[in-house]
Amino acid sequence: MRRGWLIALAVLPTLAGCDLAPPYAVPASVTPTAAYREVGPWTPAAPADASARGRWWTVVEDADLDHLEDRVEQSSPRLAAALARYEQASALAGRARADLYPTLSAGLDVGRSFYPGITNHDLILGAAAGYEVDLWGRVRNQVGAARLEAEASAADTASIRLSLQAELADDYLSLRGLDAQIDVLRQTDEAYTEALKLTQRRFDGGASSEIDVGRAKTQLADVEAQYEQAGASRALLEHAIGILVGESPSTFTLPAQSALIDPPHVPIAAPSALLERRPDVAAAERRVAEANARIGVARAAYYPSITLNAAGGLESLGSVGAASAGYWALGPLAISLPVFDGGRRKANLALSRAAFDEVAADYRQTVLDAFRQVEDELALANRLARAEAKQQDAVSAAVETDRLANRRYMEGAADYLEVVTAQTAELQARQTDIQIRTQRLMAGIDLVRALGGGWTPAGGVAGAVSAKPSSGL
Repeated sequence: MRRGWLIALAVLPTLAGCDLAPPYAVPASVTPTAAYREVGPWTPAAPADASARGRWWTVVEDADLDHLEDRVEQSSPRLAAALARYEQASALAGRARADLYPTLSAGLDVGRSFYPGITNHDLILGAAAGYEVDLWGRVRNQVGAARLEAEASAADTASIRLSLQAELADDYLSLRGLDAQIDVLRQTDEAYTEALKLTQRRFDGGASSEIDVGRAKTQLADVEAQYEQAGASRALLEHAIGILVGESPSTFTLPAQSALIDPPHVPIAAPSALLERRPDVAAAERRVAEANARIGVARAAYYPSITLNAAGGLESLGSVGAASAGYWALGPLAISLPVFDGGRRKANLALSRAAFDEVAADYRQTVLDAFRQVEDELALANRLARAEAKQQDAVSAAVETDRLANRRYMEGAADYLEVVTAQTAELQARQTDIQIRTQRLMAGIDLVRALGGGWTPAGGVAGAVSAKPSSGL
C-alpha cells in the first residue's frame, strides 16, 4: 500500500502538466495599412511613441483645463467606481490563485474525563492538509481567467479615465466657444443699439422712414434673444463640468474667457500602434484570452479530479504529565469522476465556446470602431482647418461689406435694409468662424482620445497591466 502511494505521488506531477485550454492567439481583425488615409497638415504622420501621454490634454495649452482635469482624477465618482471595480477583480484573481496551494488547518482538542478514583486529561494537537491535484489544468485555467479579467478591468478603468478626461475637455472647449459667441453677441448688441439710436435720430429728422426704425429694433431684439440662449447653453455646460469634477452645480463656477485658443497639432503614430494604446482594444483582447481559458475549465470537467489529504499530530491521554504519542494519516485519496449529469458538462462546454466566439467578435468590432474613429477625427481636423481659413476670408469680406453699407446709408445712397442685410451677414460669418474653431478644438481632443489618450506604452494602466496585449495565457 505504501509503495502504491509513492508511485502515485511520483506520477501525479507529470499528469498535472496537462492543459485542456485551446492554444491561444489574438483573433484576426482588420489589417491596418501603412498610413491613415486622412492624414494632413494639421495631423502630421509623425511617430508619437516617445511622447508623454499621461496628461495628453496639455496639447491644448490651457491652464484652466489642466486644473479641471486634475480634479477629475481626484474627485470623479465615476472614476472612483471604476477603480473599485478593478480592486474587486484583483481580489477575485487573488482568491482564485489560492486554489493552486494546499489548504492547511490546525486544531487543539482539550478534554477532561472522570472515572471512580481516576481523572484523565486528554490533549490532542493536530494538523490536516488537503490538496486538489490539478491534473487537467482546471485550477490553472481558472486562475488565468481571473487574472485576465483583472487585466481587462484595469483596461476598462483606463478607458473610463480617458473617456472622462475627453468628456471634460469637450465640455470645456464647448463652453469656451460659447464664451466667444457671447462676447461677439455682446459687441453686436452694443453696435445694434447705437445703430438703432442713429436710425431713430434720422427718422426724427425726416432722413429715414419708420420702417428703418422697425428693422433696427427687430435686429437688436433678435441679437438679445441669441445672447440669452447662448447664456443658457453655457450654464448647462458649466453644470456638466461641475459634475465631472465632483462638485455641486450650485457652487461650481467658471469665469468667462472670450479668446479662443489655437487648435493643437496632433502627431499621428503608425496605425499598428493603435492596437497597443487603446485601452478598450486591450480590454477586449484580454476578455478573449479569458474566454479561451474558460474553455479549458469546461473541458477539464470531463476528467476525474483527485484530492490528497493528510493529517498528523500529538495525542496525550491519561493524567497530566503523561507521555505524548504522535500520529499521522495519509489519506483518504478522493477520486471523483462524474458518470451522468444529464448533459450539464456538454452544455457548459458549448456555453464557453459560444462565449469565446462572442468576445472574439466584440474584439474585431472594437478594432474596426477604433480605426473608424481615428479616420473620422482626422477628416474633421484637416477639413475643418481648411474650412476655418475660408471662413476667415468670409468674415473679412462681411466686415468690409458692412462698412460700405453703413457709408452708403449715411450718404443716402441706400436704405436701411441694405445695412441690416450686411450686419446680419457679418454676425453670421463671425458666429460660424467661432463654431468652426470650436469644432476644430474638439476634433483635436477627440483625435487624441481615438488614438488612446493616456494609455502609456511604458507604464500601462496606472502600473496595473501592460499596455501591449499578451499573445497568450
